Amino acid sequence: MFAAPTMETHPSISPDGSVVKKGFDQMVFVNRSLTLENIKCYGFDMDYTLAMYKSPDYESLGFELLKDRMVSIGYPHEILRYTYDPSFPTRGLVIDTMYGNLLKVDSNGNVLVCSHGFHFLKGGDIQKYYPKKFIQRDDTERYYVLNTLFNLSETYLYTCVVDFFTRCTRYTNLQTGYQHGDLFMSHRSMFQDARAAMDFIHDMGILKERTLKNLEKYVIKDPDLPSLLNRLKVVAKVFLATNSNYNYTEAIMKYLLESNTKSGEKTSWRSFFDLIVVDTRKPLFFAEGTVLRQVDTVTGKLRIGTYTGDLQHGTVYSGGSSDIISDLLDVKGKDILYIGDHIFGDILKSKKCQGWKTFLVVPELTKELKVFEEKKNLFEELKRLDLFLAELYKQSSSQESPDISAIQMRMNVLTYRMDMSYGQMGSLLRSGSRKTLFASQLMRYADLYSSSCTNLLHYPFNHLFMALPALMPHEIASADFDSSELALTNNYITVKRN
Repeated sequence: MFAAPTMETHPSISPDGSVVKKGFDQMVFVNRSLTLENIKCYGFDMDYTLAMYKSPDYESLGFELLKDRMVSIGYPHEILRYTYDPSFPTRGLVIDTMYGNLLKVDSNGNVLVCSHGFHFLKGGDIQKYYPKKFIQRDDTERYYVLNTLFNLSETYLYTCVVDFFTRCTRYTNLQTGYQHGDLFMSHRSMFQDARAAMDFIHDMGILKERTLKNLEKYVIKDPDLPSLLNRLKVVAKVFLATNSNYNYTEAIMKYLLESNTKSGEKTSWRSFFDLIVVDTRKPLFFAEGTVLRQVDTVTGKLRIGTYTGDLQHGTVYSGGSSDIISDLLDVKGKDILYIGDHIFGDILKSKKCQGWKTFLVVPELTKELKVFEEKKNLFEELKRLDLFLAELYKQSSSQESPDISAIQMRMNVLTYRMDMSYGQMGSLLRSGSRKTLFASQLMRYADLYSSSCTNLLHYPFNHLFMALPALMPHEIASADFDSSELALTNNYITVKRN
């Protein structure tokens, strides 16, 4: 599942040349080989990248604000009785807006887990909705992918709303919604209301306002963040590109950087970056973008007109596009390593549209690795049963298929036990031995990934992150080598400067 060694620690070389050991929570994992020495520019998103929010407090806050908004537009007050349960939602789930189901799927659209409200459906019940246990992911009118950490509270809200109407005796349950007299509440309209509520608390600044009132409760102050940015500025250019507005960005960055230096000296947060761009409207930023304007850092207001000049250090810009940023910093595509948490808005678009190198921040990875390490015996048993099934079919006659019902039952039990170790919806990255949609997107579009961007501090900035050789099945079948030797060639190579 992870592009890294299956051991608790691994030796690497520190900047002073000494050998140190890193735990999994300090490691950067590799999908495609990348040499830091070739990176001329590092770009950062802010929310859930430089600014990590405290879970579950932050999701609980979002959930409370969403409930209030839903009730204010007419939803029953009973919804206010629900409280946020962090064990339920995970990223990468899909809402079926026709049937109101919450789905976990793989990269091909095969259904791995399905719930209706808080009721989890099993094989036969799933097939009533999805006869082939498969969905057309390209049908974006019907299916909505919940890709971001901001989506967690929204995921839980929608689940609660479906749960309420399903249980409420005043309403008749229909396949696509709920009927009460002349009133029909479709699953689609409920989804649209939940989406609109999410947009409302963001666009009106309600969530930001509540966050800023209690930064210590909601924002993690990482003492390594100033060190990372200072070290990066020695070897490359550094920019910040965030969808947040200037006033919020300034408040968060001042909290994280100006009062967080280990030396005790107060340094303006803007001095950590060569370029700062707010209001980027990603993913539009990676395509045609918007008008680039300067920000008055005293008032927070935008100056009129389109900015067309050269880069001015200390100036904050609004809008623009990735092309404009590349021109201002005099860097291009593969010179840039962009670091963000949004698999679509940050990673996929920067990779496909601009050819940037990509680093995905996956805060859930710490828990994922811990659980996987604790439950790897279950995964190993699943692998053995897979091999046993393959051997059974090899040995069976062409006229008669082997009875595999007992094996399948055992595999289902093992998958369920593994899933429940992560939470009610299971792992972010897999269901049993099958990878999720999120995992496949991570492997396809993120060159590097880690639980925190500050884990880059554990590597020298001339480091070569080496991916394992990716052999195709026919090559594996014909290759004559010891697979254990491959594990020793992982991602721990350092390039010496001439």
